[in-house]
Amino acid sequence: MIETQKQFTGGPAETAVLVALVTQKQTTEQTKEYLDELAFLAETSGIVTKKTFTQKLERADTRTFVGKGKLEEIQTYIIDNPVDTIIFDDDLTPAQVRNLEATFKDIKVLDRSLLILNIFSMRAQTAQARVQVELAQYQYMYPRLTRMWTHLSRQKGGVGMRGPGEKELETDRRIVQDRIAFLKEKLEKIDRQSQTRRKERDRLVRVSLVGYTNVGKSTLMRTMAKTDVFAENKLFATVDSTVRKVVLGNIPFLLTDTVGFIRKLPTTLIESFKSTLDEVREADILLHVVDVSHPSFEEHIEVVNATLADIKAAEKPTILVFNKVDQFVPKEEWAPEYDEEGDEPLAVATRRKTALEYLKKTYLTKKADNVVFISAQTRENIEELRDLLYKLVRERHFQIYPNWLDIPLTDFAEEGDGYGLEGATTEA
Repeated sequence: MIETQKQFTGGPAETAVLVALVTQKQTTEQTKEYLDELAFLAETSGIVTKKTFTQKLERADTRTFVGKGKLEEIQTYIIDNPVDTIIFDDDLTPAQVRNLEATFKDIKVLDRSLLILNIFSMRAQTAQARVQVELAQYQYMYPRLTRMWTHLSRQKGGVGMRGPGEKELETDRRIVQDRIAFLKEKLEKIDRQSQTRRKERDRLVRVSLVGYTNVGKSTLMRTMAKTDVFAENKLFATVDSTVRKVVLGNIPFLLTDTVGFIRKLPTTLIESFKSTLDEVREADILLHVVDVSHPSFEEHIEVVNATLADIKAAEKPTILVFNKVDQFVPKEEWAPEYDEEGDEPLAVATRRKTALEYLKKTYLTKKADNVVFISAQTRENIEELRDLLYKLVRERHFQIYPNWLDIPLTDFAEEGDGYGLEGATTEA
């Protein structure tokens, strides 16, 4: 696999400055949020952010992304505060990368896509995910190969003559093209095997967890399936799909945890992870998990919905799951700032306790046909989610098995649990 960036190994952490633009399509507030997310991506990759730079431009400079004055400002800062890397919040063109590397010499220049690719490379565990990531890396690198041989001479020759730099570049392009072709063929073979496995599951209802990265999908998976699934407060903690068998009442179904979505997700990743996204595309029901405590959760919903539309999975029966209500602190428009007498301010803790009830009274309940507010971490309101999911799973299950004997498996029920084997799991 391509080594895009030194991975964090416990030694001295790499340091970086982050750069973003405020444009006609991106406000100052949005840019700040995107930089916060970029810093979180950098942290996930083992990089410490030292400073952020923003500039207002109608569009990115075609040569250096930022203007000449801002470029000099970044150079001045780096002279006094040496860093290892400069990370840009948007994709850079090959020409921009070449010019920026010439400007900053020994400092690495990364864009958002390359940073995300590096995180995926670190997180990939299965053979399928590793092939998918490597393919995305090579597809990203191919149009940028021109900058990799600037150290070679560009000798001018007669008609039809090329210098060794051009020859080396052509050789490298052929190597990359051959590798891309090999990985695509390998991935197609893995896809065929995956399709066979998915066909074997056609007789069970399939439910997929989808959502923005780091919204708590894996934690909810652990709560629903009562099984150990890796969960961490970092972006893209889950890259590989995880499937578990769950039983609600007398209805068995498969629950799948999938890779999280994110703004400006590299198109090469979407293409490479087609087979993984097939788990979502072929699901019967979607659990769209949202971190309601995040200030930009509504934009996150739009990002996920747009991605679902891209993969033709937007019309599936969906439950909109607003997670992390335990971390939600209501604003004045969400919950009262004062007590009923209107005199004493309510403490933040008190307002948080009332968050669930007030959220149920807001416009968020009309965001979808099926909406529920929960905390996967504290298990708050999980029973309501199970009730709602059971109704949808049961409806789909009886379409597959119209003669199914509709008798709850009460002999196996846990005390106080009306669903019986809701926690039964097997690795699918």
